[in-house]
Amino acid sequence: MAMASFHPPIRTLMGPGPSDVHPRVLAALARPTIGHLDPAFVGLMDDIKALLRQAFRTENEVTFPISAPGSVGMEACFVNLVEPGDTVIVCRNGVFGGRMKENVERTGGIAVMVDDPWTRAVDPQRLEDALKANPQAKLVAFVMAETSTGALSDAKTLVDLAHRHNCLAIVDAVTALGGVPLEVDAWGIDAIYSGTQKCLSCPPGLAPVSFNERALDKIRARSTPVQSWFLDLNLVLGYWSGAARRSYHHTAPINALYGLHEALLMLHEEGLEAAWARHALHHQALRAGLEAMGLPLLGADGERLPQLNMVGIPDGVDDAAARQVLLADFGLEIGAGLGDLAGKAWRIGLMGQSASRRHVVLCLTALGGALAAQGRTVDVGKALAAAQAVYRG
Repeated sequence: MAMASFHPPIRTLMGPGPSDVHPRVLAALARPTIGHLDPAFVGLMDDIKALLRQAFRTENEVTFPISAPGSVGMEACFVNLVEPGDTVIVCRNGVFGGRMKENVERTGGIAVMVDDPWTRAVDPQRLEDALKANPQAKLVAFVMAETSTGALSDAKTLVDLAHRHNCLAIVDAVTALGGVPLEVDAWGIDAIYSGTQKCLSCPPGLAPVSFNERALDKIRARSTPVQSWFLDLNLVLGYWSGAARRSYHHTAPINALYGLHEALLMLHEEGLEAAWARHALHHQALRAGLEAMGLPLLGADGERLPQLNMVGIPDGVDDAAARQVLLADFGLEIGAGLGDLAGKAWRIGLMGQSASRRHVVLCLTALGGALAAQGRTVDVGKALAAAQAVYRG
């Protein structure tokens, strides 16, 4: 069987992740590999931690990237903070809240579910009711930016409720980090995890996490060992700590960390507030264009993510066929709906490097072509004019 080097097609990534990766980051990935305990690499690790603290808006010393994708960042939070028998209140308004439940149960914890409709934010009143009904609860877990539904929840309010009832708060910020305001210290978030392939516009494979002293106190006070050797913070921090001499824990993905450093440096150069504003601007332009085409955004005003847009699919339109036209004719990837939204919605990402005027214009034009291929007439010119009106202010 003849084998050859793999050369991927050129795509524009506007799905739920990964997002487009800047040439600076791709170039960083190709730099020479050095040892994971090389003094130069140890210096890079410290720089990455400092840049991540800026992105998370925290002074937490325990802020670093786990050598695995965002789902492992989630698992790291739960295996370290949940002991057998602990009651954890899990807010579920999409797929990833459901994954939190699985993590609680696999660690031997008891998950008490607070369910909200998909595409809607977590309802603080429902959480408070659950906290009052379960005074034994030790943790609250929720997804700030639900990638499966495009819903943005009020993390500050939810964390305040958790603390008022003597619970720690675990927050999923996989799609939030770098795309919307996120204040780990100001909001008192105890443990948080994210991913690199969303608004940081880095290839997938690393999971930034941060733990404050309240969370670390709970980990230190455990009466049972952390069930995962690889994710046990007591062990991994010997490698990622600030000590001059670092203990071997695992071989870090060296080149992937080069890429993360470059992506974080680009975010630092742009400025966090500027990045938040950029995502919001392009969301408003995309929304204006979609609505001019008769394509509504799902969810409620004030609860929509700017970086992950849930678009209702018109009745009679074949979801898979439309996305195939986008990919084949325009080189554009958008996401399908998940769960109850499968076949009913598209997930259009405006994340990181994919949040630009070029991406908005391409998306509106390509959607017009995909709908026309199924006999649906839409006014692409009107859509582009609506988007441009937003840009003109």
